[in-house]
Amino acid sequence: MASVLESQRTNLRNALLRLIEECKNMRELKQIHTQIIKSTSITQSHQLLLLSRLLFFCAISNLGSLSYANDIFRAIKIPNPYVYNIMIRAYASKNYSRNETHYSFKSFLLYKQMLREGIAPDCLTFPFLVKVCAARVDGFLGRSIHGQVIKFGLCGDVFVQNSLINLYSICGLPSFARKMFDEMANRDVVSWNSMIIGYLRNGDLDDALNLFRKMRNKNIVTWNSIITGFVQGGRPKDALEFFHEMQAASSDVMFRPDKITIASVLSACAQLGAINHGKWVHDYLRRSGLVCDVVTGTALVDMYGKCGSVERASNVFKEMPEKDTLAYTAMISVLALHGFSKEAFDVYGEMEMNGMKPNHVTFVGLLSACSHAGYVDKGRWCFDMMKHVHSIEPQVYHYACMVDILSRAGLFEEAERVIAGMPMKPDVFVWGALLGGCQMHGKVELGERVAKYLISLEPLNHAFYVNLCDIYAKSGRFEDVKRIRTLMKERGIKKEVAGCSMIEIDGVVHEFSVRGSPDVGMGRILQVLNVLKKDMNNKG
Repeated sequence: MASVLESQRTNLRNALLRLIEECKNMRELKQIHTQIIKSTSITQSHQLLLLSRLLFFCAISNLGSLSYANDIFRAIKIPNPYVYNIMIRAYASKNYSRNETHYSFKSFLLYKQMLREGIAPDCLTFPFLVKVCAARVDGFLGRSIHGQVIKFGLCGDVFVQNSLINLYSICGLPSFARKMFDEMANRDVVSWNSMIIGYLRNGDLDDALNLFRKMRNKNIVTWNSIITGFVQGGRPKDALEFFHEMQAASSDVMFRPDKITIASVLSACAQLGAINHGKWVHDYLRRSGLVCDVVTGTALVDMYGKCGSVERASNVFKEMPEKDTLAYTAMISVLALHGFSKEAFDVYGEMEMNGMKPNHVTFVGLLSACSHAGYVDKGRWCFDMMKHVHSIEPQVYHYACMVDILSRAGLFEEAERVIAGMPMKPDVFVWGALLGGCQMHGKVELGERVAKYLISLEPLNHAFYVNLCDIYAKSGRFEDVKRIRTLMKERGIKKEVAGCSMIEIDGVVHEFSVRGSPDVGMGRILQVLNVLKKDMNNKG
């Protein structure tokens, strides 16, 4: 008889567990919860298991309710680490608004309650607590949690160690992250990726590369991280080389480029002006069957635009099945960059008509379009609309654009009023825009005052001395030109030239510099130049 009763209880438990797994909304879950509470044949251990599953659904699922999860949690008479971990995870993982960030600290309150009840944390408890510290970029609190990890003897757990590496990297403490990494007895691919990403995030590109070279089992995250990190770190040529290396190792599906790879490589092409390489990537995107979504489409628009092919950028933009604010902003910026100001505003009109809200970058593009075309009234309209219609507070670069518009139009008094009314301190770009206008219109006294102020801010920047010399030269004040050049000589300031150019041949970007280019066969180039020189001499 006892065995029959036990079998019935087990069948009931399993039936309720299946119902919880198939649950689609809170209404169904509350009905299941009622059954669990009212049933007298469910044992205490079975009830704890069922309530734990209910708690997981309410706390973690997008269909759940955290407030209802709290009610279930309080009703559990004998909680265990699993139950506490669910609640700690729930509060650590939820995305709260700025006014609700204090809710994330409930994870720590639950942890303290857990300790008071004599329940020891396990290897799943600490990664969630560390996640909160990382989200708040709180290295001090993170180190306190690290102390607790050591206290409970969990410093050798790979999941805990990986979370701490990520925390220290986010908090700008790469040396702490590396110490943790070096002390690990067993590292997995996440450990290596976390450390590499940490170095990249802190701008330590060479350290990231050294670790990348030592890593044996790379995955798509590894490749995307190193490619994206070097693109964002200002070394796009290296990023393209990594992409080629990735392709050479792409026999395994795990190594094949995805949308993130494509977007990063296109960004590298945009920085280098490598349009042929960009076209190849575009063709690869079509051949590989990868969907050209809004992210890759926007990257293509940006790449073609920065490489000078406005028509191709426009065609990609028109063919995009879906467009968001970033896509529209990219197209507006491309058109503004190349002087198609009217077309930039046409795209903005389409953007508004489709219900897309502009962001602060959108207005940088529009203000730049106004500057290139001399649209003073439109510039004022954009600046006013940004603040009063879209509630976007102008940043220093918006003020720089506005000052540039007014200075180019010779409206110096208004430009100075804009600078005087700035809620933040004007930077060199704002003053530089005013100086550019003075140079254009021969505004000597104002230009002299602005240039001297800029020189006091950055005394080693050759551009301000050169601009002032140009203003003096245009007004016939050659003695002042001589004086400024003497001052530059005394201070050891030389006019810098770019001295660097790039050319793309057969998909390979070659860089040439006046300082020398070790990766370029200069001997062969000199031979060709000598042949050309002789040929030119022979032809007079």
